[in-house]
Order: sequence, then structure tokens, then C-alpha cells
Amino acid sequence: MARIPLRHGAFLPPFHPLDENPAACIDRDLELMQWLDKLGFHEAWIGEHHSAGWELISSPELFIAVAAERTKSIKFGTGVISLPYHNPLMVANRIIQLDHHTRGRVMFGAGPGLLASDALMMGIDPDTQRDRMAEALDLILRLFKGETVTEKTDWYNFVGARAHILPYTKPYPEVAVVSSVTPSGGRLAGKYDLAMICVAATNPFGFDALGANWKIANDLAAEHGRMMDPARLRLVGPMHIAETRAKAMENVKFGFERYLGYLNNNQLRFNVPKGYDAAEWFIENKFGVIGTPDDAIALIERLYAKQGDFGVFLQQVHNWADFEQTKRSYELYQRYVMPHFSCDNGPRTESFDWCTDHRDLLSEKRASAARLMFDKHEAEQKAKESATEVARPLPGKDAW
Repeated sequence: MARIPLRHGAFLPPFHPLDENPAACIDRDLELMQWLDKLGFHEAWIGEHHSAGWELISSPELFIAVAAERTKSIKFGTGVISLPYHNPLMVANRIIQLDHHTRGRVMFGAGPGLLASDALMMGIDPDTQRDRMAEALDLILRLFKGETVTEKTDWYNFVGARAHILPYTKPYPEVAVVSSVTPSGGRLAGKYDLAMICVAATNPFGFDALGANWKIANDLAAEHGRMMDPARLRLVGPMHIAETRAKAMENVKFGFERYLGYLNNNQLRFNVPKGYDAAEWFIENKFGVIGTPDDAIALIERLYAKQGDFGVFLQQVHNWADFEQTKRSYELYQRYVMPHFSCDNGPRTESFDWCTDHRDLLSEKRASAARLMFDKHEAEQKAKESATEVARPLPGKDAW
């Protein structure tokens, strides 16, 4: 069992088929955030995309601003802002403002941008994105700290730039970098002491890269005299759970194949062999879970066996099932998966088991106490009757 209390959340790209009303899709995403908040999930990360049709949110900050107003305790992260697409000073100012709006319920997730189609629309060479992300992140962290920056590169020019208000969270909100296959995320996390989000923790290339990138982060942190904190490591994986595996498989017929179709449309990631059921092939290869709460527990324990301690498991929001069954999946996770890892029910179980082990003794004690109560009651009744006899007046002279 982990030494670090496991937190739970969601990673919302989001994924929505092309035949649905886009406004209604975004409304459902907001409703899902409210549902997660009600269930006690700890955090949700919201993606940024500008092309390919399915992932509708272009500004995670706007979405978070609305979602924060409709929720009470869940924290929200940008998952992620694609830094090469934005002026770094503008990003810093927006995150600082959002930190104040939410009274500290915001986290800043940064990445290079995943979809090449996004970059090409803006005339950005995808080969430059990771270097530009590193440049922007360094500058944003300096602005968060209140520094004044004069700096010129091939894509921005700052002359005495500074944030005119500082973050609500001191010294600034939690900052996370995304990591999938390349070492860029691990390098930045280690250099700047940042959180890390492994967005492909449950698929083979992500599963293998996780250990390598975490090692890179730790090695670079050690060069700076630090250690990486596994409590800030977040692992993302897709799952849908129901009361039975058969029901879960039936539920995902709603949208699973369309989900794979979208992922393969941008880049061939999942090549289902001919003649295989896509969902069955997916779970056979352990890309995620379509099953029961026990299957969800097994997946997370498999990640522990591979990685060791980590801080947060984030469910990828995928809309494999219709909305009601999707909400049901998160409810089952809250009811049965969360308590397994928090061990909240340990004392309850120990108490129940102790009673089982001592049932004979407890039964005898209960019976003995009941007998004593009956005996006491009978004794009191007899004492009352005796007292009544003694107090009864003597007969008058007429009675003789």
C-alpha cells in the first residue's frame, strides 16, 4: 500500500463526436465537473485544442472560470496551456487572475502543444515547440515571483515586463508539466521542481516512458540539490466501470469505437487487428479498464507496482458511455475505489472483525445483562408489593 495518500481526479481533453451539439457538449462537461465536486474528487485538468474537431475547449482558463463558480472544493488545472501558442506574459497574467477568482483553486499545467494541426495553422514549426515551451515556462515562473524581465527571442520581446499583481496562492499556484513519450516534461520538472502529469500512463509506450521520464526528472533535480516529490506525480488512464464487466462492455458500445477513430485520425495510435472487437482488444492489452471497481483497483495497483508512489490518479474523460452511465461510473469509483486506497474503512473493518471474533463472549455478556435486568425488575416489583402490604391501614371497629 502506498505511503502517500492517493488523490483522485479527472483529465478532460475533452472528446466529443462530430454529430453532437457543441454547446450542449460543453454544458455536459461543466455538469460533470459539478458531479465530480459533489462526489469528492480532488481535481480536474482541462485541455486546450484548436483543431481536429473533437476536443472543443480552446481556452481552459475560460472553462475553469465558469466551472469554479459552479463548484465548492474541487481544484482545477490547465491541462495544459500550449505555451508556444501564447505570449508568456499574457499566460502569466491570466493564471494569476484566475488564481484570485478561484481563491487558490487553480493549478497551472503547461505543455508544448500536442496536435501538429494546431501548430501548423499558426505557422509554428512543430520542431520548435518544446524549446519554446521551455523558454516560456522559465519566463512565466520568473513573472510569478514578481521579477521584471527584459528578454528577446525569435518569438517574443519583453522590455521591463512584469506582472502588475502577484498570485493569490503564495508563492504561486502549483505548476505541472505534461509528460508522455519524450523526455522534455521530465527535464523541465526536474530543473524547476515542478509537478509532472504522465498523460499516457496506461498504454505501452507511456507505461515504459513513465519510469524513464521520472528518472530523468529525479536525476536533474539531484543536480540542483533537490529530490522530486512523488506526491506531485499524476498518472492518467482511461476507464469506465459498472456493476459487472458485461454491463460495462455494453455501456461503451455507445462511443468507444468513435473514440478510437478520433485518436487514430490525428495519429495512428491503436491498430486493432482485423476480426477483433475493439473494446475487448483494448482491455486485453491493458490500455485501460472497461469493467468493475475491482478492475479499476487492479489497474491502479499495477501502476504502483511499476512506478512506486505517486500522488494522483486522473481518469481520462472520454465519453465512451452515455452521460448517465458515465456519471454512474464515477459514482462507483467514489464508492468503492477511493476507500480502497484511502483505507478509510480500515477501522470499521477491524471493529466488525473484532465483534465476529468475540461473538460468543458478546452474546453471553448481552444475555447476562438481560438476565440481570429482568432479575432487578422482578426484585423491584416484589419490593413494591411488600411496601404496599405494610402501608395498608388496619381495619376499623366496624369491621369486627
